[in-house]
Amino acid sequence: MASPLTDRPLAPYAPAADVAGLLTGPSPAQLLPDSVALAVAQIAGAAGTWCPALSPDGDRVAYVTDRSGSPRLEVAAVDGRTPPAVLSGPDEEVVSVAWSPDGGWLAYLVSPGGSICAELHVVRPDGSGRRLLAGQDPRATVFAGAWTGPGHYACSIAPGDGPDADVVLVDVLTGEQRTLASGGFLSVTWVSADERFVLARRGPRAYRHIVLCDVATGLQRRVLALDAPGGIASEDGRFGPDGASIYLRASLPGEPGTDRSGLVAVALSPDGEPGRGRTVLYRPDADLDGYALRTDGTVLAVWTAEEETEFCVHALSDGALIRTIALPEPVMPGWSLAGDGATMVAELTGPQAPRGLWLIPLEGQGAPTPLPSTPVRPDLRALVPPVRYEYSAPDGMPLSGWLYVPAGVHGPNRTVITFHGGPEGQERPDYSPLAQTLVAAGFTVFAPNVRGSGGFGRAFLTADDGEAREASFDDVRTTVEELVAAGIAQRGRVGAHGWSYGGYLTLVALTRWPDLFAAGVTGAGMSDLRTFFAGTEPWMAAASVTEYGHPVADRDLLAALSPMTALERLTAPVLFAHGDRDTNVPVAESVQAHQALQALGASSDLLLLPGEGHTIVGHDHLVELSTSVVTWFDRWL
Repeated sequence: MASPLTDRPLAPYAPAADVAGLLTGPSPAQLLPDSVALAVAQIAGAAGTWCPALSPDGDRVAYVTDRSGSPRLEVAAVDGRTPPAVLSGPDEEVVSVAWSPDGGWLAYLVSPGGSICAELHVVRPDGSGRRLLAGQDPRATVFAGAWTGPGHYACSIAPGDGPDADVVLVDVLTGEQRTLASGGFLSVTWVSADERFVLARRGPRAYRHIVLCDVATGLQRRVLALDAPGGIASEDGRFGPDGASIYLRASLPGEPGTDRSGLVAVALSPDGEPGRGRTVLYRPDADLDGYALRTDGTVLAVWTAEEETEFCVHALSDGALIRTIALPEPVMPGWSLAGDGATMVAELTGPQAPRGLWLIPLEGQGAPTPLPSTPVRPDLRALVPPVRYEYSAPDGMPLSGWLYVPAGVHGPNRTVITFHGGPEGQERPDYSPLAQTLVAAGFTVFAPNVRGSGGFGRAFLTADDGEAREASFDDVRTTVEELVAAGIAQRGRVGAHGWSYGGYLTLVALTRWPDLFAAGVTGAGMSDLRTFFAGTEPWMAAASVTEYGHPVADRDLLAALSPMTALERLTAPVLFAHGDRDTNVPVAESVQAHQALQALGASSDLLLLPGEGHTIVGHDHLVELSTSVVTWFDRWL
């Protein structure tokens, strides 16, 4: 089959057993010293707990955990008086969970066979009534939404045959689905209590905005005017406690580096025109990553400053800081409030702590305590805390990253530079099994935030869009040169690694600067942006146009940005790793690059992980992947 975008054959999908060049010979673990192999297995296989959802009365908590070897839904008493109970089915890979406001149901998303095309399931807290509600069509994708009341759950559903997604209200008891809003890709953020209005996010990446949808008429309108502060991009919206205003998390204007996400209040306009808004929360040094409006006139705010979480209570009237709540770990990816708004359960992580759940008092009384249901933290003495490292690109763009150095290492060392995905992702001081397993094997690791990363303002975020992506490529070379000049890395013994967009950036670096890296590992990355657009989910393709270019109008640009068109320049050995069920970045992206390199006589290998999607979640596969990566770099660096 030929791609309509490239006029050349697409690499056929091949099961792991049929692909030439799969990892052969002794298993990777057999090639490592026993102590290193054991440390890698312990670090990569450490269990975590995430996505907490408190019951309305605050007595129980639902969450996702991989303590059984794969993500499952569990419910436990907050005080630990009863043991955790598994509520999901034995073959269900759980993504997220939400508790209904009456306490009678749990809605949870399942990734069938690792696919990005998620399904909506429900179950009662006692484990009864479990069933599939939406996403039965394998092409459809359900996106998490919110409960609107007892028995009603609002979510977004992309049918899979086009780029759009509708907001759908699902009746838990009957299974009936009612479309609340359609027209474009709509990701629901809130539904009014009377179910007359929907707040939804629409638009491509980095240019999304919140629209108010009238269910009766189908009309949509911007909540915030395009030329108003924050109007160019807003990511989240919800109705205020007074019912007469809408609060948005939006990118506020400022100088580069201070154009941060904050909270904007918009009064509902009687004439239906977009509002101008009032800035409630803003910090020039931090992004607002999450918030909760409380009935006592305060707002809980989750700020990210220099990649660490700051959790604060502010006055909703003027944004004044009331107090900062200390957290025992530096990163808080998720959280859930009790119905009374007085306590919360937070998902916390740090460089030496896998994701776990903590009870956080909000009124300044008592200290955070880990929930008894959180898996016991392993005694991993090989884990090291990273340090934040700052430097600058030749054009003056400030860059930074997190540097992991093995204990006892001083001076130049063999080094792996690992690039995050997204590209809007951000390297933070959280639990990084990849970085820590490499450190356990004696490598120095540097995880940079090149331009295009999130968390440094909107100008930095969009500095790699379209043709500007060349500048982010140059940040890779700048990073290597900085580490060598600083006496951290040793020239000729530097490796590159990345997953998703980071895998693509790794392959770009290996082809553009063949002498810069001695080896590379690219995981689930795009090798050809043209075949990526042709093979990914339609809604993903539509959302990615602002990042990379249009698959037809910008075909030449996509070719120029694709490492597949320059593989003959690659000289470093490269390992491709991919889940064989990945439809986000189709597995063919790794297969076709590996096959092309084999035809050129280059040193490459391919590791396909059966039953895994874009994110590797199975315990055994995580250990296999980490062991293979460590072994690869140990061999070639």
